[in-house]
Order: sequence, then structure tokens, then C-alpha cells
Amino acid sequence: MRHLPLAVARTLTRCALFFLPLAPLAAADVPGPIKIGQYASLTGKEASFGQASHRGVALAVDELNAHGGILGREVEFLVEDIQSKPGESATAVKKLISRDEVVAVLGGNASTNSLEAAPVCQAAHVPMIAISSTNPKVTAMGSYIFRACFIDSFQGAVLAKFSHDTLHAKRVALLTSVSAPYSVGLSRVFRERFTAAGGEIVAEQKYTEGDKDFRAQLTAIKALAPDAIAATGYYAEAALICRQARDLGLDIPIIGGDGWEAPQLIYLGGAAVEGTYYSTHYSAESPAPEVQLFIKKFRARYDGETPDAVAALGYDAMMLLADAITRAGTTAEPRLRDALAATTDFPGVTGRTTIDAERNTSKPAIIVTVKNGHVQFVAAVTP
Repeated sequence: MRHLPLAVARTLTRCALFFLPLAPLAAADVPGPIKIGQYASLTGKEASFGQASHRGVALAVDELNAHGGILGREVEFLVEDIQSKPGESATAVKKLISRDEVVAVLGGNASTNSLEAAPVCQAAHVPMIAISSTNPKVTAMGSYIFRACFIDSFQGAVLAKFSHDTLHAKRVALLTSVSAPYSVGLSRVFRERFTAAGGEIVAEQKYTEGDKDFRAQLTAIKALAPDAIAATGYYAEAALICRQARDLGLDIPIIGGDGWEAPQLIYLGGAAVEGTYYSTHYSAESPAPEVQLFIKKFRARYDGETPDAVAALGYDAMMLLADAITRAGTTAEPRLRDALAATTDFPGVTGRTTIDAERNTSKPAIIVTVKNGHVQFVAAVTP
């Protein structure tokens, strides 16, 4: 096991310890595979998120099964495509729980998806780990809802501090997707923390997910001559915002959150996203051994592709769940839920993770920039 990541080695070692249970099997521990479900946007406008997280989870499942599964049982991985459509997350999770009888659910990516699915999981007492949903309301849905990523209050504070202290911006314009709870929450925290540091929000323009033309908002912003723009939505709109801002002569820094984390940001934005910044969960440039080993295995599994932060979070979410099942010695609730809640200093690819009293994670954030068509590491911020 010396060539495995520490998290995997720890999980597999504990699997061996629990292979011969000392008590009768719980109802959820019937003979056969351990069924884990995921809901994700494998198609549609958010497919980059869903496909990346799915590849990360699938890599973890393959790795676990190659070393005996969990508690000596094979992991059966079941996936539902929510097609980037509102309402599909709840439907997908109902299928995974009632038809497939999964013991836990992974997903979603966008906070909107997790907010739809969480009540279903909570009502069924099936643990859910949101992979990249950063809105604080997600884990507030109930005691069975967890997340593998940091939350918007931390991410917003990081972006505000970076804008004020590193970019030396004094006047910032906000551009918020009012149809996305993620964007609304991130803008709110950014506003609070940036103004508390002495900065000024000179404009607060709005749009809706799926919009294509942002010239009116950007023209209004340009007239106020801000030092930077914080566009807090997702990558598809962010790329268009950057292109149209540059066309209008807005050559100021544009920053965003982890919703920008997708290869399509650069593909869609081209030269317009050069010099932009966003916060995320890990950097492939990190020299940490666990990061470089993960990248090596991911590239071998997926034809040389370098994993992004969402893929890394997917991998960590599955390994965190495997670790909790091993520590619980069962897949039955409430012991599995309690084991997840007791997670401390879990050594993941995206940083050491501890689950707090609100079932959120404490871990570092990374600031990256786009340079010469590639994402480059700028700074790490520890909570």
C-alpha cells in the first residue's frame, strides 16, 4: 500500500480490520455490493462540472474495487444524468434511493442541484455528500447532508481579500446571476467583506443563467470606472462576460469563484479570459505527493487529461465516504451518518478535511489565474 495515497491506504487498512464483523449485519449490510449513487449533469450546459466530478468518483471507485472494495464488499456505482435541468436532481435521487437502494449519494455540483436533492436524502435518512456545492444553505437542509468543498462565506472572503490586498482594487463592480443561489450568496459575502475592508461596491448588475448578451450591464459598469469586476456566476456566462467586457474596452481585472472551474472557460473565452482570476479547490501545480499521484492516475485512466478541481473533489468525496463506512463498520444509518460527521483531518487531494458541526468542510482555498491559455497557481489561503 506504500504507493497508494494516504487516504486510500488508511481506508483499505480499516477495511481489513472490519472484514470479519463482530456483530450481526445491519439491515443495510445485506450480502452483495455496496451501492453508491451519484447525480450529475452529464449533458447540458453544466456538463463540464458533472463529467469532471463523475470521472473523479469513478476513478476512486475503480481504485477501491481493485483493492478489495470496502469492508470486503465490491462498490457498485450508479449514476443518474440530471441533464442540467431544474427539478431533475430530486427525481434522480428518488430513483437512486427507492429503486436502486443506494446507501449514500454523491452530488451535486451546482448548489441549485444540491438544494433540490437534499430534502429527499434527508427524509430518507440517506447520507448525501455535495461535491462542489458551496452555498451554505445546502448542509442546512438536515443532519444527513454533508459537503466535500468549502462554503461561499469562506470563498467570498478570500476573493474580497485578494481583490483588496493583492489587486489593490478600491472600487469593484458586482455582476450577479440572480437565478443561481451560488452566485447570489457569493456576491453577498464579497460585498460584506470588501466594504468592511474599506472598499466600495460601485455597481451591482444582474443577469439570469442562460443569458448571452451582457453589454447593457457592462456598459453601465464601464461608465463608473471600477478597478475590477467580480462576476460570481458560472463558466459559460463568465466566458461571454469577459469577451464582451474586452470588446467594450474594459481592460480591468475580472474575478470569479469556483463556478469558473472548467476547461470551457478558456475554450469559450479565448484571449478575453487572459489575466482573469478565480478561487478554486486545488491546483495541478501543487508539488504535494498526493496531488501528483492523483494526477498521474487520472491521466492514465482518461487519456492524458489533467484533472480539474471538480474532478479532484469527486475523488475526495468518494474516498471520504469510503473512509466513513470503514470507520463505521457498516453502511447502515445512523452509524454511517455519525462516522461522516466525525471526520477529522482526512488527507484528501484537495487538502486535509475536517467536518464541522454544520457538516461543512474546513480546508484551504486556491487562487488561480489564466496565463497563456493555461490555469496557473497564484496563492493558497488557509481558513
